[in-house]
Amino acid sequence: MPLNKIALKAAIIAAQNSAAGATDVAAAQNAFADSLADAIDSFVKSGTVSTSVSTTGGPTAQTGAGTGTIS
Repeated sequence: MPLNKIALKAAIIAAQNSAAGATDVAAAQNAFADSLADAIDSFVKSGTVSTSVSTTGGPTAQTGAGTGTIS
């Protein structure tokens, strides 16, 4: 699944809104940081990693390196 910037933006706005009504600055900062960290964690984990691996070795012993992209 490709990365979803729209969902990340919505989660960031929700994090801002959750902290906006707080009267305790430290609590608001903590709530915002927790919500933002959760949003970023979900965003990164939602991506698809595609790799291409080149191998060398015999039929039972393979070694190689992969390169790819996150989409």
